[in-house]
Amino acid sequence: MLDTTKKVHERAVLVGMGAEYSQALISGADAFEELRLLADTAGARVVGTLVQPRNEISPTYYIGSGKAEELKTLVEEVEADMVIFDHDLSPAQVANNEKLLSVKVIDRSGLILDIFALRARTREARTQVELAQLKYFLPRLTRHWTHLSRQQGGIGMRGPGETQIEVDRRRIRQRIDHLSNVLKKIERQQEIGRNSRKGLFRVALVGYTNAGKSTLLNALSGAEVPVENKLFKTLDSVTRQVCFGSTPDMLLSDTVGFIRNLPHDLIASFSSTLSEVRDANLLLHVIDVTNPEWLEHAKVVENVLADLGTADTERIEVFNKIDAVGQGGEIDLLMRSKPDARFISAETGDGLDGLRDRIVRVLLRANPVITREFTPEDHVLLASVYRLGTIIETATNNGNIVLTFSLPAPTASKLGLLDR
Repeated sequence: MLDTTKKVHERAVLVGMGAEYSQALISGADAFEELRLLADTAGARVVGTLVQPRNEISPTYYIGSGKAEELKTLVEEVEADMVIFDHDLSPAQVANNEKLLSVKVIDRSGLILDIFALRARTREARTQVELAQLKYFLPRLTRHWTHLSRQQGGIGMRGPGETQIEVDRRRIRQRIDHLSNVLKKIERQQEIGRNSRKGLFRVALVGYTNAGKSTLLNALSGAEVPVENKLFKTLDSVTRQVCFGSTPDMLLSDTVGFIRNLPHDLIASFSSTLSEVRDANLLLHVIDVTNPEWLEHAKVVENVLADLGTADTERIEVFNKIDAVGQGGEIDLLMRSKPDARFISAETGDGLDGLRDRIVRVLLRANPVITREFTPEDHVLLASVYRLGTIIETATNNGNIVLTFSLPAPTASKLGLLDR
């Protein structure tokens, strides 16, 4: 009797083009390390790889026609079900490769979108992913829609593909308009929630996917956000109200991880989720110091932040997972070269006290803590403090109210509280 509970992994061949792939092969490095992890996250088993050193893109197959024939032979030899390009292909290139190879062909953006569809749990995340997928599929309607059929199924076919098999361009555009309106309503609802917490200092965790942001959120806030060594485990922003000692409360948000060549439509669709990044007073840029590509990953994150209009937002570089690299050598050199960064292990707690202190210093600079005694004649000013500030402690003195509170520095200055 067949075991129907056993998970079947699609067999995938990975394709890369460019000098970096051939150089990695020469040096013994795995040029497809990230793409392998993406494929594994999506549920594929990599059974072969193919590299073309040249950078000249073929309009027909992306890779050259000779290399495409070599790819066809490899696909047949390893009995692959699919081919994944570590690049974005045009609709024509996808169609031409599928015709030649007789297997499913997915490009990098399609694979990332598929993983997002796999990870989406909440209504907001599912809506955002479906919108991005439909925008991705729209120019690809020249392909045979049987490739999106649930009968074939598998990686690259999750999400809208399974319910939009016979749909035409007009209906997809209608669906895109509908989803866009749904997201606008969700964003308005979230804006109401954010307004109710106005005045609180906002800290957002950002970083390359799988850098340890969720683990750090748990360590700093006591939250229990699920953590897994998989890409894009967090799609919905998770926000917790935290307080370090006697300091004012602040909002700490975990956000979706970034990755190189993140599909533009995905960034646009996740606008409401990424608003936590845009609204932040402080960004904690979490970097996996154990990853040999951390410098390149950090550049990718900075580029995405610039695209979001947050290039000037104050940030702290947080090098995570130092427990896995130990002391001495390169890590000591890195610490000396980056005196303003913080080196931690979110897993073991090493370095977290120093990180908290640094966050508090930034918070108090932006939201100073003030203790002031209010007489009955100060009732208008007192009402403004209650409305705009964060109350830390309340006491009385001979009929007067003594408040310890925090306010954004510009607001406190405007109310004349910094001069008293």
